[in-house]
Formats: sequence, structure tokens, C-alpha cells
Amino acid sequence: MAEESGSHRTELRRETTNWVRPFPGTQAIRADAGLAALFAVAMTLTALLYQRSGLYTNPAEPWVWALGIGLCTAPLALRRRFPEAVAVAVAAGFFIVGQFKVPEILMTNICLFLALYTVGAWGRNRVSAFWVRFGITVAMFVWVFAQVIVGSADPDLLPGFSRSGLFSAYATFAVLQVVTNLLYFGAAFFFGERGWRGARLAAQLEAQGRELELERQTSAAQAVALDRLGIARELHDVVAHHVSVMGIQAAAARRILDSDPERAADALEVVEESAHAAVEELRRLVHTLRTQETEDPASTIGVAQLTALISASQSAGTPTTLIVAGEPRPLPMLVDVALYRVVQEALTNVRKHAGRGATAEVRLRFAPEAVEVEVADDGVRQTLASAPGAAPGESPGLGLRGMRERVGAVGGTVSAERREQSGFIVRAQVPLSAVAAIEVAG
Repeated sequence: MAEESGSHRTELRRETTNWVRPFPGTQAIRADAGLAALFAVAMTLTALLYQRSGLYTNPAEPWVWALGIGLCTAPLALRRRFPEAVAVAVAAGFFIVGQFKVPEILMTNICLFLALYTVGAWGRNRVSAFWVRFGITVAMFVWVFAQVIVGSADPDLLPGFSRSGLFSAYATFAVLQVVTNLLYFGAAFFFGERGWRGARLAAQLEAQGRELELERQTSAAQAVALDRLGIARELHDVVAHHVSVMGIQAAAARRILDSDPERAADALEVVEESAHAAVEELRRLVHTLRTQETEDPASTIGVAQLTALISASQSAGTPTTLIVAGEPRPLPMLVDVALYRVVQEALTNVRKHAGRGATAEVRLRFAPEAVEVEVADDGVRQTLASAPGAAPGESPGLGLRGMRERVGAVGGTVSAERREQSGFIVRAQVPLSAVAAIEVAG
């Protein structure tokens, strides 16, 4: 699950880093087609009005009108689909309208501005988008300068404008043309880039939103998995311990029921007590799950209850001793429960696998740098090495795995191995630094 969520996050980051604006949908293309048609009608009407005003003498032929107006407006229907090609076509129409005296000024400027803006806002190849706009801008300025130079030698062009002197009326008009075009093309470039960056930012925010949602789902799934794992450990510890005691005592009672009824009754009494204890722990676990309390379901047990655990093991027929070394100290709840559960599970394994006549010894050490529990027995375990795929000294069941998960969660380690002569030893150690960290966190 972690690998899957990590791959999703990598993919989302790749999307935002190498972001390419997606192609417009059918609705956007229809809107652009409608806009192109509206511009075509508006440009035709304004051209007729300009001609009627008498500002243009000897206007172009109708077919030049159609060509110029068509190139300025029709390509806009695909402006967001093929922005670079549309900008080149509109620029060509703009040149035809201006150079061959098609009587129109207003709509041609609007169409060219929109085409240049679209290249900046929708160009998927940013290198091409830049060079197309740069090339069109340079070409237009060359055209403007050429018209200014030619017009300076034509007395019929703007006849009322003086052409003598550096600051003549015609020179002022030329400067205004250059400044106006600079503002015009600069604004088209600026707003186009801003539109593209805004769309890229929106895509990044959307991708981050998906990533946060993925993180939320992953965290929720991990929390559920951890809860299930914790419940499984608790159920295993409770059931395995008490049921093993009940099984051993019930078997003993069955064997001596006829020959020694009094001892059989004592064994059955142990079975009854173990059953009551198991039911009580299960009820407490269920109560904790239902009330959604934050405390650990096993918070009432710890190394202080090891004496009772030793007594239960002795009652089950396994002679067990407890040795405490070092100066006892209070332990954080999580460490306390984890060490108790290690001893409980280890003694359960002694009853299951060590064989008849085995004895067990439990050592609790409070060392200067760590807290340690050790459970050793002198029995003969035949099932440990026979499990297929099992590690040396590892039970094929879930006991050792649960121990390592519990103790590992509080920063400790668990080792399990055969003893040199006979028997088995399980050792759990929690460093003092881990204990201090848990106390600070608590």
C-alpha cells in the first residue's frame, strides 16, 4: 500500500512539473467558433462604416476584403486548439487589411491581440509559443518602421504634418506609433503568460488536492490496518495464554479423574479460573473498542503483574521462577504492556512446545541503559526447526511475530534462540533512550 501511494504521489508531482495544458473540449471549441462568427460579422459592419465615413480613398477590391476579414476572424474558431497556427494566420490577415487598404482598424487589432494572447495562454510548447509571438512582433515592427520611413518621403501622406526638424509633427506621430505598438504587443505577451501561469497554478492546486486526498485515504487505511493488527495481537495474547492453560489442565484432569478425583477437581478449578480470566480480558477489550477510548486495551497489565502470571504458569503445571535484577523503576504504559505480553507469550510457548517436566525462569532486569525481560526453559522443542521456511529458533505461529511487533513499536528488540544444552530462550530489550522518548511523547 505504501509503495502504491508513493507511485501515485510521484506521478502527481510529475504532472505538475511537466504540465502541459490539455486540449479544449467540445464546448470550448463551440464557444470559439461562435466568437469567430461574431467577429466576422462585426468586422464586416465596421469595414462598411469606415468606407461610408470617407476616411479611405480607393479602398481594396471586395475579394481582398473577404480575404483579409476571413484570415482575421475564421481561424479564431480553432484558437485554443492550434494557437500558433491561428496567430500566424490572423497576423497575415492583419497585414492584408492594413497594407491593401481594407477600410477597417478596430476589429483587426482586437483579433490580432486575441490571437497573440491565446498563444501565450494556450501554447503547449512554450518554446514555440515564445518564438511565434516574437516573430510576429518583430515582423509587425519592421512593417511599422517601413511605413514610417516611406511616409516621411510622401508629402500626400498626412499633408498637414510638418516633416522638418527632429521634433517635427511627423516625428512625433512616428514615436506615438512605436510606443502604441510596444504597449499593444507587450500587453498581449504579458496577459498571455499570466493566463498560462494561472492555468498551471490551478492544475498544481488540483493535483495537490488529489495528493492530499490520497494521503488521507492512505493514512485512514494504515490506521485501520494498525488497529486490526493491535486487536489481533491482543486476541492472540489473551486466547493463547488462557486456552493453553485450560487445555493442559483439562487433559490432566481427564487422565486422573478416576484415580485421583480430588486432584482432577483442582485441575478443573484452574480451567474454570482461566476461562473466567479470558472472558474478563475479552470483555475489557470489547468495551475499549466500543467506547473508542484512547487508552490501550491492555493498560491495566504490566511487569507488576508478572507475579500473578508466574503463579498461573505454575498452576498450569510448569514450574516457573521470577528473578528481578536492578532497581525497579516506573515504565511508560506501552513499554510496560509490551514486556508483560512478551513474558505471557513466551510462557505460553513453553507450555505448548517444551514438553513434560520442563521448567521456566523469568528474569526482569532494570539495567542502567535498558529494561530487559528474559524467559528461558530447559525443555526440548521439536517443532521450532521443523517448520518449513521458519528462521532458526522461530516458531511457525504468530507469537514471535507479535512479540517483535509490540516491542519494536516501543523502540526495542526481541531475540529467540536455542540454549547451548537444552531448552529455549526469548529475550526482549527496550533501550533507556526509547523509554525516555516515550515518556516525553506521553
